[in-house]
Amino acid sequence: MTDAAVVGTGPNGLAAAVTLARAGLKVSLFEKATTIGGGLRTAPLFDRDVPHDICSAVHPMAAASPFFRRFDLEARGVRLVQPDMPYAHPLPDGSAAAAWRSISRTAEHLGTDGPRWTRLMAPLAARSASVVDLLLCQCRAVPQDLRAALLLMSRVLAHGTTRTAFRDEPARALLTGVAAHAVGRLPSLPSAAVAMLLGHTAHSTGWPLPQGGSARIAEAMASDITAHGGVFHTERHIRDLAELTEFPIVMLDVGPKEFLSIAGPRLPSRYARALRRYRYGPGAAKADFLVSEPIPWSSPLVRQAGTVHLGGTHAEIVRTEAATAAGERVDAPFVLVVDPAVTDPSRTSGGKRPVWAYAHVPNGDTRDPVGLIRRRIEEYAPGFSDTVIASRGLSAMQYERYNPNYVGGDIASGAMTLRQSLARPTARRDPYTTPLPGVFLCSSATPPGPSVHGMCGYFAARSALRRHHGLRTSPDLSPQEKQEKELT
Repeated sequence: MTDAAVVGTGPNGLAAAVTLARAGLKVSLFEKATTIGGGLRTAPLFDRDVPHDICSAVHPMAAASPFFRRFDLEARGVRLVQPDMPYAHPLPDGSAAAAWRSISRTAEHLGTDGPRWTRLMAPLAARSASVVDLLLCQCRAVPQDLRAALLLMSRVLAHGTTRTAFRDEPARALLTGVAAHAVGRLPSLPSAAVAMLLGHTAHSTGWPLPQGGSARIAEAMASDITAHGGVFHTERHIRDLAELTEFPIVMLDVGPKEFLSIAGPRLPSRYARALRRYRYGPGAAKADFLVSEPIPWSSPLVRQAGTVHLGGTHAEIVRTEAATAAGERVDAPFVLVVDPAVTDPSRTSGGKRPVWAYAHVPNGDTRDPVGLIRRRIEEYAPGFSDTVIASRGLSAMQYERYNPNYVGGDIASGAMTLRQSLARPTARRDPYTTPLPGVFLCSSATPPGPSVHGMCGYFAARSALRRHHGLRTSPDLSPQEKQEKELT
């Protein structure tokens, strides 16, 4: 008999399966798509020799999170390629701001705001592991490193409740572009926390791309699962929990809406009402381009960046993100752009290369984003359209059809409000448990929330191991492990 079922093979479902299998459980994974990976899929779209990342492309948390530090992607053959310039932010006047791995180089570039950038980021980068562990925790325990916790809290409160202390537009826009990764109104405490997390990791563990594409991460995790007896079932859509009654433990890498759908009347009415009150944030609309040359950014500086934020000035980003969160369509949305071959030259073939781009749009938006995103890129890279060989767009609603966890195109699986940052998906002592015996949630709708860090799945699996098998210590996740732990 199989000990556990995992529904959904996104990064959190895979992390849950890795953890359970390493503890000695027999695990079956169910995936409705033809391939595993969820947000970690990579596939050719226009040319068989040019792979495109279908969802995520750049992975700061895969380099930084406690789960992946223990799992050790590099030792498993996944090369995380680091850009020397993690991100850049072109400005309307033709200039640009940029963040290098080196804080001192970034500070020098920012001129009079350089010392302020250093005072903000250097203490966090110096204690990076503790800061990351704090922000990716279950929020249920006293932090081990209280100094790092107090340091982080001071930064988040200062930048989440007041205007940024920078004097000049380049530094103001640079930090605001990072905060906009929270996808919602600015400023806010959650967006400030995102800015501090992603901002400082650019100067510590970096913003890497997996060489060859995001699927390399999923493949490494799947390989470990199968090596420890796990079995994958693709093209198997679980529509009702009744299909899984044979499994003592069921891990669901699904959001509240999908959980309500497959659990049906089994859920107590009070808990079901709480799930229905769960809020979703703005959507993401995706455009993929096959191009004949690197993006011709007007600023030569931007051509070095792994990730490019297109949002204009600090004030423009704040205004457009507020409008998008309010459900208004804007003609010049915030856009993230990645030309993977800048960091990973292996992504080119025959002079062709992929370009990956997201636009922030209202939840449920149905517009084809290709023209919207292409025009936004053209503002800062005139002539980009002339390099485009082929393109494909996914609207926010099409993204939900691709992955039901992305309700209305919300790739964060839930609005990043203060309440939902602390209580995802409901206010519950153990947020991974449900009222149904043996059924656990492990998606990004649980703490610590979105991004490819694996911690939601890891924490959910540890909760299941503790409750069902009395196992209170974490199984060894390292590639050097020679022998499975036996449960008693």
